[in-house]
Amino acid sequence: MNKLKAVSLFSGCGGLDIGAHLAGIETVSCLEIDGDCVGTLRTNRIFKNARIFEEDITSFSTSKLKKVLKEEKAKDIIVIGGPPCQPFSKAGYWIGHSRRKGIKDERNLVGEFLRIVKSLKPAGFLLENVESILHPRHKVVVDDLVSRISTLGYEYKLIKASALDFGVPQKRNRVFIIGLKGRFKIHEPKKTHCSPGRVQETGLKAYEAVGKFIEKYNRPEFFEEEEVTEHGTYGKELREIPPGKNYFALSERDNPENPRFRANKRFWNFLLKLHPAIPSWTIAAQPGPWVGPFHWTSRRLRVPEIAAIQTFPENYKFSGTRRSIQRQIGNAVPPLLAKAMVSFLKENL
Repeated sequence: MNKLKAVSLFSGCGGLDIGAHLAGIETVSCLEIDGDCVGTLRTNRIFKNARIFEEDITSFSTSKLKKVLKEEKAKDIIVIGGPPCQPFSKAGYWIGHSRRKGIKDERNLVGEFLRIVKSLKPAGFLLENVESILHPRHKVVVDDLVSRISTLGYEYKLIKASALDFGVPQKRNRVFIIGLKGRFKIHEPKKTHCSPGRVQETGLKAYEAVGKFIEKYNRPEFFEEEEVTEHGTYGKELREIPPGKNYFALSERDNPENPRFRANKRFWNFLLKLHPAIPSWTIAAQPGPWVGPFHWTSRRLRVPEIAAIQTFPENYKFSGTRRSIQRQIGNAVPPLLAKAMVSFLKENL
């Protein structure tokens, strides 16, 4: 680890922090309000030297962070974090204009992130959010955000990143706003992977197949009661769907002998099944009972499998109920994607 340290806000179960660690930056402090997430952080050795605050950021005093930084003798720091994304989720598109709060939405905690940046004056920062923050409906929020960043004296780059491009075996897009004092020497993160058809042209690796990451967990000792689908409402239909397909395979669109569904009448990830030779679809934080991706053997995914798809370390431990663990992992930034973004920030400092 070098002298540069990280202060983590909205730490969740630690995806961004693991990425910072992989980039050679130690997290010295975490702030997180969710008790299960805090339990996860405290359970893992990577955070053994970090001061973990289980508090609400809206009433949190930055004097506590300054005290930690003084004790750690951390002069050069970055601030990293992913404020809750509910105000910018796609579900928000269906809210009527009169009910859409935008900047004033109490769930929009980006302002709290910038409040701490203003107080700590880090060398740089990394703010993560969902891709839909860039939707035109949120323009007023983004415009306000970048204006405030400039007012604080930071140059910034807004990066739309695909996890596939950085070795994550999962289709997941995220937006990163990266700020620093001074100018950017490097203008975009260095990609490591590309679509198979562009390997020869680019010299990069092909996108990672999900089977490589999770096949080791397809053994009886990893069995979970929650994975069983045989006796459920759509258990029979799930078994009939080929790997890599969704319910369309049993609709009139794909011409099965006995169509069971009408195409485009359900969410696209209904009965969606992984194929071991291609990347996974996005791991959801709160999937419905028949929302995929499911394992290609027609069962629900196991905890070590969803963690591996998100590129958490193999020995990483999670606290809480099965539902809570799914939510923690699904909300996290994949550590390999986080590593690429933090490395980009670090190289520009």
